Amino acid sequence: MANKLVVFYSRADENYVNGMIKTLEIGNTEIVAGMIQELTGADLFKIEQVKSYAKDYNECIAQAQADQQRDARPALKGYPETLDGYDVIYLGYPNYWSTMPMAVFTFLEHFQWEGKTIKPFCTHEGSGMGSSVRDIKSLCPDAKVEKGLAIRGGNVRQAKEEIENWI
Repeated sequence: MANKLVVFYSRADENYVNGMIKTLEIGNTEIVAGMIQELTGADLFKIEQVKSYAKDYNECIAQAQADQQRDARPALKGYPETLDGYDVIYLGYPNYWSTMPMAVFTFLEHFQWEGKTIKPFCTHEGSGMGSSVRDIKSLCPDAKVEKGLAIRGGNVRQAKEEIENWI
């Protein structure tokens, strides 16, 4: 086991990219997570909801926003058995209304974060990190939360150098 773990939430299907709706085979955040894994040798874990959001973009955002408005904690398909042995956790997610998808909140609340370093990264279409770093610090007060990396979703495939510099 590597002492680093890349944990990410990502969504394929219809997404808003560069001002238009496009169908993605692999979500933008998953692409970035793969680059981080390749650059660091970290283990990889994908956060997945038991009940996925719709493939249709507009239906998905309505579902995700409803979850955020009611401060929901969607059930997840699974978790890593433990975070013991991991010193650094790269935490990735798309920016949903200035923060993380609610499934990431579910994940963060599941574990104790004492002694861990969290390096957040997000994909977005203009809103950067939003309040997500503050939210992570609130959910994980015993972790060291480092400066986040925000990558525009439409640019993820060209972001390797930016990711290397951040790592």
